[in-house]
Amino acid sequence: MTIEPSTLYVVATPIGNLQDLTPRAVEVLGAVDFIAAEDTRVTKKLLSNLGIHKNMISCYRENERHRAEEIVSRLLDGESGALCSDAGTPAVSDPGQQLVDRCISEGITVVPIPGCSALVAAISASGMNCGRFCFEGFLPIAKNNRKQHLEDIREERRPMIFYEAPHKLRATLKDLLNVLGDREICIAREMTKIHEEFIRTTLSEAYEDALANEPRGEYVLIVSGAEIKAKEPDRDEAVSLALRYRNEGMSLSSACKKASQETGVPRSEIYRICCGDDA
Repeated sequence: MTIEPSTLYVVATPIGNLQDLTPRAVEVLGAVDFIAAEDTRVTKKLLSNLGIHKNMISCYRENERHRAEEIVSRLLDGESGALCSDAGTPAVSDPGQQLVDRCISEGITVVPIPGCSALVAAISASGMNCGRFCFEGFLPIAKNNRKQHLEDIREERRPMIFYEAPHKLRATLKDLLNVLGDREICIAREMTKIHEEFIRTTLSEAYEDALANEPRGEYVLIVSGAEIKAKEPDRDEAVSLALRYRNEGMSLSSACKKASQETGVPRSEIYRICCGDDA
């Protein structure tokens, strides 16, 4: 492929297995003028495995806003650059969003080089119905903010996907259980690596297992959405319908029967109330 000047390439890198890096990504990483990396040490290992030696600049969460100015300046001067996080797709629960936004605001072309995503990989093998889902990424660290966030999504009907580190897994499972209730969960651990594992269970069982066994590796949690609550029959609406049908010429018995069929309220209850109204 032709590498264009003044262009930022957002390159997805492997989440574990290095063979998952796409040929297009390899080509881009070898051809750009520089690489902006979340951790230059991690990206250097990947490049060394590919036989690529490239000028790199660190761009992690704490320095991204400052680095963005330097990177944008180089791109505006005609250089081409690639953006990489340690694993997966940059700017998706990883550094990069501020840089991408800054490039767009300056009219710099941003080109995605798609590939690995822990989110998509976990969904594909979860066995859960994720035709529609809600991606939550990492939960807030502060306890109060975390609890409030979970309260805000408690009624979410779509499956919810979370990322979590091993040292926070127990606390996260406990909070999910306490706020969302005991739901189905699929836990994807160390995907594409030697110890890859998918655990399909409930939140209560997952929490007990995490207490009994030291969590290890990186986790993706897929939690089932809230159950759809059956709508309570509207008694007032049913009575109103029955009275309207009666006023239109139907017998009270027939009016109550029709109102019952349309609302789900028992015919006997509608009839009793209507008779009371007539009293």
